[in-house]
Amino acid sequence: MSQPEKAWARTRIKICGLGRPEDIDKAVALGVDAIGFVLWPHSSRAVSLEQLATLSARVPSFVTRVGLFVDQSPAFIEPCLTYLDCLQFHGDETPEACDAFGKPWYKALRMRDGLDLQAAAARYRNAGALLLDAYRPGVPGGTGETFDWSRIPASLAKPVILAGGLTAVNVAQAVAGVAPFAVDVSGGVESSPGHKDGEKMAAFVRQVAQADNR
Repeated sequence: MSQPEKAWARTRIKICGLGRPEDIDKAVALGVDAIGFVLWPHSSRAVSLEQLATLSARVPSFVTRVGLFVDQSPAFIEPCLTYLDCLQFHGDETPEACDAFGKPWYKALRMRDGLDLQAAAARYRNAGALLLDAYRPGVPGGTGETFDWSRIPASLAKPVILAGGLTAVNVAQAVAGVAPFAVDVSGGVESSPGHKDGEKMAAFVRQVAQADNR
């Protein structure tokens, strides 16, 4: 894969699937740009509305609070909005469904065979970015698997948030090879589902910064 031109001064970092106050405090102290809360009840990393209210209060200004949803109803999403700055739609939501809440949002796409990213960027034209994740049938995300990063066109009309199997071991290669706007990590910095490992988080952040400096 040829080296892409980097359009960003630095790569933003989102850590997703946080459910413990101490993990949020550590992520914030490390300087991450966004904290992700999984609000899909079928996930092992899911938090309740009550937990979201408590945890989101620990996130300071200028760190984005992102809520992850998977084909959920407006009645479910609307009570969460007070505690979120941005919405991540990880299912088969239409552009109209994503637009309905008056919040910045982006669309997650699983990189199944035959996916036309240019067409998806045009369809989800109001998205702030496209999050690209590995595809496994029946699993909306969090697979811990990577995909072929060379499938991402350099001319894509939307900023790319790269997800899928990222760890401190491979994220520098990902930043160099894709030059994404942001990287998104969950399982790659955990000791167990929903329990983040402070050393793994620190190593991940360090590797992204080193890749940017190169």
